Amino acid sequence: YKRLLPCPSTQLGPRIEHLLVKKKGTVLSIVSEVLKLPSEYVADLMSFGAVHHALRCPKPPLNLTPQQVQLFKKASPKKWPVLDRVSLVEARKPERVTDPNHYAEPGSYIRVHVHPKRFPRCYEVDWRSRIIANEESFVVLNKPAGVSVGGSVDNVEEICSTFATRALNLEQPLVTTHQLDNCTEGCLLLAKNNEFASRFHRLLKENKVEKFYLALAAAPVPLGKTAHYMRSDKYPPRIMSNNERLGWQLCVMHVLECKQVPWPSEAALSEYQVQPCGWTKSKFAYECRVKLLTGLTHQLRAQFSALGSPLIGDSLYMPAAAARLENPELDPFLDTRKKEIADEEAGIEKSPAESKQLEKKWISLHGSEPLLGIGLQSCEIGWKDEGEVLRFRAGKPWWRTEEHQEEAATVPCES
Repeated sequence: YKRLLPCPSTQLGPRIEHLLVKKKGTVLSIVSEVLKLPSEYVADLMSFGAVHHALRCPKPPLNLTPQQVQLFKKASPKKWPVLDRVSLVEARKPERVTDPNHYAEPGSYIRVHVHPKRFPRCYEVDWRSRIIANEESFVVLNKPAGVSVGGSVDNVEEICSTFATRALNLEQPLVTTHQLDNCTEGCLLLAKNNEFASRFHRLLKENKVEKFYLALAAAPVPLGKTAHYMRSDKYPPRIMSNNERLGWQLCVMHVLECKQVPWPSEAALSEYQVQPCGWTKSKFAYECRVKLLTGLTHQLRAQFSALGSPLIGDSLYMPAAAARLENPELDPFLDTRKKEIADEEAGIEKSPAESKQLEKKWISLHGSEPLLGIGLQSCEIGWKDEGEVLRFRAGKPWWRTEEHQEEAATVPCES
């Protein structure tokens, strides 16, 4: 895929192109002709999973401007081709196209991610050295930070399972069994067959899989179990509340240990592209060993941020935590009962519009996803299956050095 790697984004035009097919042909030839891209490049995009096709153009997003709506109507064909044995809902669902000979009818729709999200870290890693265990039915990988587990809507090539499969020279591709954030490193279980994948999914549902993490926080956290409630949003950031709310999901973690350690060295911060994120650098950080009791997306990152102890390098949650440290009133969700009581006593009543405005302002204080790594490692995974107890551990996290090990000291925290 060297053709994709050197292309400067400035030469490619828009990141995503939406095409309505005017004349029949293969998807590869249509995209190449309309977008004036080399057919080899389009073939690479298709192999990455960056090209999608639907029999009907999906409904336009609700946030389009009136001018964009007019352009959409103008581009839509006056007469749609007749559908055979396919409902309109199904026809509007874009499907990933990987076959260069895939045929597209006039009036159908093609979406092209001209700039697929890339994971260049894939090409820098010695994948063979990161294999923790290679068993008959599964592989345990020490996942590197900066690589996707399940891929993205425009890139299913540069993912852990693909590169681990190649490193082990396996004939059948490894199957993903659970998720880790792109910026998280550590233990990742990949199945060698669908039977084991199904069995492991069942163990996950039955809470028979134990997951432990090392979290490098900017401030100490209390030992013991901590619970928050997470709003079910489609996109990050994940919003947390101390109080139970209708439709919000319970998040529970158990902090087993909290050690005061040196802040990561400049060399380590530079190698993993860790940014200050609005937090003043300190002499010490706090390495916590955590058992995950519920496994929701971004759970540990959002919970540590809600505690005022964001993970080092977490450019999504750390800026908001720093802003809340200076002004707790910016977060309208944490300690809401106390705020509501105080407002009632002061005779303050917020309108729905005011509440919505506060929520938008709070969300805007969050940053973007980290470029590479953060202070989070899936350090251990274990389960019991058919009477056998299995447990696997990752190596030292990226922030660990000999100096770090020697100076580590347990911080007195209340349970």
